[in-house]
Amino acid sequence: MTQRRRYLTTPIYYPSGEPHIGHAYTTILADALARFDRQNGVDVFFLTGTDEHGQKMQDEAARRGMAPMDLCDLMSAKFVAAWERLGISHDRFIRTTEPQHKDVVQAFLTRLWDRGEIYEGKYTGWYCVHEERYWTEKDLGPNQTCPDCKRPVEYVEEKNYFFRMGRLQQSLVKHIESNPDWIVPAVRRNEVLGFLRQPLGDLSISRPISRLSWGIPLPFDPEHVAYVWVDALVNYLTASGAIDPHAPVGRQGFEDVTGSRWPADLHVMGKDILTTHAVYWPTLLMGVGLPLPRQIFAHGWWVVGEAKMSKSLGNVIDPLALREQFGTDAVRWFLLREMPTGSDASYTPDRFLARYDELANVLGNLASRLIAMIDKYRGGVVPAGRATHLDARIAEAFASVRTAMAGYHVHEALAAAMELARDANGWVESRQPWAQAKSPATATDLDETLATLARTLVALAALFQPVAPAKMADLCSRLGLERVPTLAEAETLGLAGQTVRKDAPLFPRVEAAET
Repeated sequence: MTQRRRYLTTPIYYPSGEPHIGHAYTTILADALARFDRQNGVDVFFLTGTDEHGQKMQDEAARRGMAPMDLCDLMSAKFVAAWERLGISHDRFIRTTEPQHKDVVQAFLTRLWDRGEIYEGKYTGWYCVHEERYWTEKDLGPNQTCPDCKRPVEYVEEKNYFFRMGRLQQSLVKHIESNPDWIVPAVRRNEVLGFLRQPLGDLSISRPISRLSWGIPLPFDPEHVAYVWVDALVNYLTASGAIDPHAPVGRQGFEDVTGSRWPADLHVMGKDILTTHAVYWPTLLMGVGLPLPRQIFAHGWWVVGEAKMSKSLGNVIDPLALREQFGTDAVRWFLLREMPTGSDASYTPDRFLARYDELANVLGNLASRLIAMIDKYRGGVVPAGRATHLDARIAEAFASVRTAMAGYHVHEALAAAMELARDANGWVESRQPWAQAKSPATATDLDETLATLARTLVALAALFQPVAPAKMADLCSRLGLERVPTLAEAETLGLAGQTVRKDAPLFPRVEAAET
């Protein structure tokens, strides 16, 4: 049987500043989806990386007295290190300064040029350096500031090259309306369709090298560099292996992507960059004749009060600092448990501690209690025991998790897994294994209790693995397993005869974590 394949991406992050909780959430979310798919036997290719060209990088390098490439090397390494510490299982970390990517971008632009999709023109209007976007007078409003970052804009008049995006507007609208799940959740799809009710202008895809030298030169005019968003979006194509920029024209892969990973199965991103991914990117792909990505998932923002969390506002949370205090998997758990799909979420220390206590007092407590009882009552060896109603709850939990994950409702999947752990703790209280252990007459009942709870704990390890991979690997080791089982294995796997190992709590109490 052919193994299913899945190509999953995060956006590539602009490394002009340190990785923050917004970057971490998107990447951990994509990582959990990738890990869940792998548990289901899917061949996943998971891409992330850094977007390293553009005016912000050029200006930040100048501010620091560095060469732009030196700044890119420094900051990209920080993202690589952050993802390693946060347990990200990406298969490829791409940088847009890589020679391969530059060559693919130039081949992509040449293809657009040769097909008559690019023309030379003049831009006159307002430009935001920070967002690297042009704005109309209407966009700016009375304060003459960027509607996104609220910074001052500058008036520019310059020669540009434009992509004929406007003539593809109706083709894009038709695609979205014919594929209702192409953009999820539905509220984001409706936002894009609302945006497309207005006439779609053509897209400036270049900047003059006299103003911006840090970019990929246009193959048909070396006095201009590619607009950073065009450069950045092509990264998904570069990593797919679909395009061979060094092959003769007509054989580079634009006519046939067979054998490559393209099209991407899922682009994961925050809602603030949905327009670029759901309007710019698909029309650019239409322009070169390539298939569109299969699905786009745009999540909400992390907010503080009423404001989006962003480094420009100085209100970001450092996920690595939280990791140092509470551990990687606790950070991953909070971020994925707290944000409902499609909605914004707020970070507060109290909310973080409440979610951490959930891990420690429900899941961690169940693991400690069960392993201690098996050690005390059965010499550390899991007994055999027949199925009970808790086995039916395991099956229900697996079904709920699969349904939730299929719709990217990760927070609901985690809630279903945690509810199984709560039920198991409640079952311990109702069965009272400490009382069953007092009489030989109830020895079979005790075996049944311990065996059922052991099966439940294995199921929980598999269900929690996408969000807490390190802790679940540790838990499985304590249960005598060499690895975390797949979902299919965990639904039927028993531990009878396995030797368990007592250890420190999986999730230490908050007081211990704070000392």
